Parts: sequence; C-alpha cells; structure tokens
Amino acid sequence: MKKLFFSVFLLTVLSIFKLSAQVLTWMNYANPQEREIFEELIKDFEESHPGVNIKLISVEQSQFAAKINAAFATNNPPDIFYVGPENIRFYVDKKRLLNLTRYVNNVRGAQFNDLYPNAVNKYRYDGTTLGNGDIWALPKDLGPFALAYNKDILRKAGVKAPSATKPLTFEEFLDICKKTTKDTNGDGRIDQFGTGLNRFYSMIQFIWGNEADYLDETKTKVTVTDPKFIEAVQFWCDLVAKHRVAPNAKEEQEKDPYFRWIEGSMAFFPAAPWDLIAFKTLPFDYDVIPWPVGKEGMKTATWLGSVGYGVSSKSKYPELAAEFALYLSAYKPTMEKMTDLDMQVPTLQSLSSRYTSKSGNPANRAEYIRIIKETGRSWPEQYTYNNSWYFKFFSELQLVIDGKETAESYCKRIAPKMQRLLDRAGKKQKS
Repeated sequence: MKKLFFSVFLLTVLSIFKLSAQVLTWMNYANPQEREIFEELIKDFEESHPGVNIKLISVEQSQFAAKINAAFATNNPPDIFYVGPENIRFYVDKKRLLNLTRYVNNVRGAQFNDLYPNAVNKYRYDGTTLGNGDIWALPKDLGPFALAYNKDILRKAGVKAPSATKPLTFEEFLDICKKTTKDTNGDGRIDQFGTGLNRFYSMIQFIWGNEADYLDETKTKVTVTDPKFIEAVQFWCDLVAKHRVAPNAKEEQEKDPYFRWIEGSMAFFPAAPWDLIAFKTLPFDYDVIPWPVGKEGMKTATWLGSVGYGVSSKSKYPELAAEFALYLSAYKPTMEKMTDLDMQVPTLQSLSSRYTSKSGNPANRAEYIRIIKETGRSWPEQYTYNNSWYFKFFSELQLVIDGKETAESYCKRIAPKMQRLLDRAGKKQKS
C-alpha cells in the first residue's frame, strides 16, 4: 500500500514538473557533427537552468525556408530559429521577431561586447535601413569567402606563390591561370584548369575589386552600366570562352568545378570556413589569399555571409529564449568548441588568435579575419526589400560567358529591367 502510494505520489510530482517545465523549441539545419555539439550545448544549458527543456528540431537546409514559413503560417513558430540578414527586414515588418536589444547585456557568462560589431550590425534594422537601429537576431557565425589556390599546381608550373596579403591584379591572376591550364595527358582536351568560378558567388568579388557595384550609395539606382562594372564582368566571362582557363558549360556538366578542385586539377577555387573540414583530406597543399583587383592599388573585397539566431515574437518565454540565443551566440565555451573543430570562424574577437594559430591548411587563416574586419561586404540584395532585381542580372548572362554578346551590350540591355524590379521592391517596402 505504501509502495502504491509512493508511486502515485511520484507520478503526480513528475506530472506537475512536466506541466511547469519551460519548453523552448529551436529549429535549425545542421550536419551530424554540428548537431552533436548543439546537443551538448543544450544539455549544459538545461543543467544550469533546472526546469527548462530545449527541443531541437533539425531539418535539411534545403527544406528550412519552407518549414519555417509553414510554422509561422500555422501560428506555431519555434522559439529560436535561424534567420539570415536578407530576411531581417521582412521578418521585422511581419512582426515575426522579438526585439533583442534590451536583452543582450543581461545574460551572465555571455560576452555580447566581444562579438564582431559588423556581425551584430547585420541584424540591426531601424524600420528603413538594414545595419542601423535595434538588434533583431544574434550572429551564429560569419562566412568570410576567400580565394584558395593549389600550391602544388603552382609549384609544378614554376609560379611563385601569391602574397598572403597583397591581392593579385586581374592581369596577374589571368597569367597564372594560363600557366596552370593544361592538357596533361595529351588527348587534346583540357583536364587541368586555372580556375572555375560560380557566377552567383564568385563574380561579385571582381566587380568590387574593380571599384564598381550593383547599386549606388542610396541603394535605389542600378549601376551596372558603369564602365568599371562592365570591364569586370567582361574580364570574368572571358576566363571561359576567350582565354579557356575555366571550364565551359559542357565541361562543368561533365565534372563540376568543385570536384575538379578537390581532386587536384584546378589551380584557384573559393574556400570558406565551412569547407575546411572537408578540405582536410585534400591530396595537395593549399592556402587562401585575397581576391584579385582590377589594377594595383585598388582594394580587394568579398562577401561576408552570416546566419543568425532569431527569437519568435510569439514565444511564451521571451526572456529565456533570448538568453538561450545569446548563450549560443556569445558564450565563450560554445565558440571554443566550434573553433577547435574547424566548424566556423569564431564570432568572438578574443578568439581570433586561437583560430589563426591552428596548424595545417590553410596557413593563412588570418585572411578570414581580415575579411571580417576589413574587406567583407554584404550582398547588394540585402539592402533592398527583395532580390528579384539582383537575380535578373544573371538571367541571360550565359550569352556573355559563351562569347555571344559583349558585357557592355548585355549590361546596357539588362539595366532598365533591373531598375524596374528594384523600383517595385521599393514601393513594396513603403506599402
């Protein structure tokens, strides 16, 4: 009888505990290694917060946008979720995000002031301009996009290794690409290329490096007819059809440039921090350098990506959810684990030397820190209400890549179409 009474009592206590427990849901996308780390972090947070339970919902990255939008559509969003800078404006205007400004300095153990300022600024929004105003998410990571080169290929071609800090000029970059593009087996086909770059991710560096951009300073006017912009686009496209130092569309279909790089048959290829785990097993030595510039004296630039931790405005426990987001973003032990596993560049400035002093390839990890501090930029589309105008530029760019139309003709033809879409985006924001 006593045992029965005790069992009933225990079940009652446990039921009350479950009813009173504060449950937070966290939706993200993560590879198995990241998920393992996240589960450890959740365990640590729960142990230091009795009565709190964090439910992790990890989905495929390709499915994340659809699932998070569906969650909001059914009025059942997770408490914490990934959000990129490009979505901040829309999410704030739709009242999906909790304003985190008042919470950021109230969490014991978190080091908000140690976060890179430009990482935090990616998630500021004042109702008009991204980068200003209140904080609507906290940076999960930073993605400095550097240019890598195969040291073995350059060495065999008798080419001196590029400077770790001084960017190559377009002319110097092309010269090395020509020297490293070869038919290595004598079958009449190129099987080692100088480079192979994606138009969506790796053309903009050449545009910025030639002192041009897609938009003017007001972010309301398309500037793709600027002679410097046209010059950069023509140079980039000529790498394929004219100079034959990069694979054409057919050759890309036969073997993606990424696979050419990892097998050791491409001299230059992009490398971001998230690539480093996979690149540990490359059969060659490599390093990273700044992106090329049009002429000596011009400034190199590349895009600095990021994803952040957002908190739902509908969370039942906003203060606790904000604390957990800050724990993930600015808690030093979290960043130390991520850094040591090469999962990302630390978002805390005090850990930069811990990252740059790591052994192995790439030796020039300092380039990633330089991108974060000096040369990294946001995507042009992040300054506008949508990206339809931006992706319009690429709609027929293949004509220029194939040598069937000049960059000047194309840019002048596409500019009015881009401007109309940009104007519509502006009107949509005002409404």
